[in-house]
Amino acid sequence: MSANKTPANILWFLPTHGDGRYLGTTTGGREVNFNYLRQVAQVADQLGYFGVLLPTGRSCEDSWIVASSVAPFTERLRYLVAVRPGLQSPSVAARMTATLDRISNGRLLVNVVTGGDPVENKGDGIFLPHDERYAVTREFLNVYSDLLAGKTVNVQGKHISIEDGRLLFPPVQSPRPPLYFGGSSDAGIDVAVDTVDKYLTWGEPPAQVAEKIARVKAVADKRGRKLSFGIRLHVIVRETSEAAWRAADELIQYVTDDTIAQAQKIFSRMDSVGQRRMAELHGGRRDKLEISPNLWAGVGLVRGGAGTALVGDAQTVAARIKEYQDVGVDTFIMSGYPHLEEAYRFAELVFPLLTLQQPANVTQLRVNTGPFGETIANEHRPDKQASSS
Repeated sequence: MSANKTPANILWFLPTHGDGRYLGTTTGGREVNFNYLRQVAQVADQLGYFGVLLPTGRSCEDSWIVASSVAPFTERLRYLVAVRPGLQSPSVAARMTATLDRISNGRLLVNVVTGGDPVENKGDGIFLPHDERYAVTREFLNVYSDLLAGKTVNVQGKHISIEDGRLLFPPVQSPRPPLYFGGSSDAGIDVAVDTVDKYLTWGEPPAQVAEKIARVKAVADKRGRKLSFGIRLHVIVRETSEAAWRAADELIQYVTDDTIAQAQKIFSRMDSVGQRRMAELHGGRRDKLEISPNLWAGVGLVRGGAGTALVGDAQTVAARIKEYQDVGVDTFIMSGYPHLEEAYRFAELVFPLLTLQQPANVTQLRVNTGPFGETIANEHRPDKQASSS
């Protein structure tokens, strides 16, 4: 392993749909309402996560409304919110971006989502094929970025035409909030290297991630651009590896073969190359889910998008994260079920083993308890003792 000392940015996930103790069932399901989302965001803020990702799509609450409603209840937490080329005017999206960046005091990150489900796309009024959607994305981002940088835009494009486009109230971040982008196809990479700041991949094994990063870097180098890299993963961390693997099995204990078949049928209709790569990791089979050391594909049996989790004790999970750092990843967007409890587990167990980009975010713990969970006899705190675990 190389001596890569680049600090990591760790983000968590704000589950605007589908949180609970188990996958593929209503058993243990958790109502995702404003109070719960605020609670998860405040916990992430207190624990020192760099930010939170908010998902987008018709199965989710609207990410812009959720972010703007919970941001005032947090202090340092950043919000990674999606713009949707083809669904939004770039001018309107730029105004939304500048506004949320201002009211959050510069805590907005922008996730560029082109959309990979043709059925959902048609429900949103988009009937373009895969590569054409990326052509729209390129035109959109050119206008959007110019507006946020304070330029006046006049453009007659194939998909987007703007006359005297201007943004009167600029964002806090200059020239604009950072742009995150995931797209594994040639068309996606072609757009990414020209327009965004951070290229994202879903949680493939380190060797495949290394190959993808090298591929993106090669294209970027030819165009004189530099991108940084992030990865989207779930995590199941416990104090022992045995407990972590037991939790992974429990997470999918209610997932039936019929549920898997129905989910995989839906995923197969998608024209997303990234989704296809995720599905190929497990092939819809539950008997070979550890696809790489401590990388488990059980989530992807029934969940679209990010489908893999790091599973193990804290030292093992931290070691796997460092393997991704060694191939060039500096940003980790993590999640776990349920998201409130797992946010605590991951931060408390793994953060101390990593070098974080956001040390100023982390609130130092002042624990008013003894080794037995409470102050002894309600009178005094015991002397510090070495952990017996």
